[in-house]
Amino acid sequence: MARMKEFDPDEVLDRAVDLFSSRGYHAASMQEVVSALGLSRSSLYDTFTDKQELYQRALERYRQCATRRMVALLDASTDVRATIATLFDQLIAESQPGTQGRGCLMVNSAVELGLQDPAIAELVNRNAREMEDAFCRALERGQASGQIASHQPARSLARHLYNTISGLRVAAKSGTAPDVLRDIVQVAMSVL
Repeated sequence: MARMKEFDPDEVLDRAVDLFSSRGYHAASMQEVVSALGLSRSSLYDTFTDKQELYQRALERYRQCATRRMVALLDASTDVRATIATLFDQLIAESQPGTQGRGCLMVNSAVELGLQDPAIAELVNRNAREMEDAFCRALERGQASGQIASHQPARSLARHLYNTISGLRVAAKSGTAPDVLRDIVQVAMSVL
């Protein structure tokens, strides 16, 4: 008879998201992974096969939680400009000293592994499309209601916003000061 798992895989994946967000894939040794997850090596391998599968599943978990939360916020928005400004404000707040400098696991993955691992690249690209589509839907509603200028196609603006968020996350991870991030956001918002 198979033994019941004595842990919640989603909780383990949440801890893996935290670890990989702060350390990255290559810098996190297997001993760090085992310690951070609170599992034995045998439990880790029985459940996730290897570090790479754990990383992919953590990235998918991140997408299911963080990305889908942002998509839901954009889809429910009735004040598109204010919602986008709130997303930027949250991003800057997450980059403040004392927030552990985790960064965004999706952006970190694109930078660290995007060209090396086709499966990670596919997850990152699928996430980018999902975010771009959510921005586009919100911007189209904003343009239809007059909240957002119509001088640029919504799709182009959506790509600009997603690229700005990705760039801000990389800049924040490398220690860029919050006032510099706010300057970037101000210019990005002026396009809307």
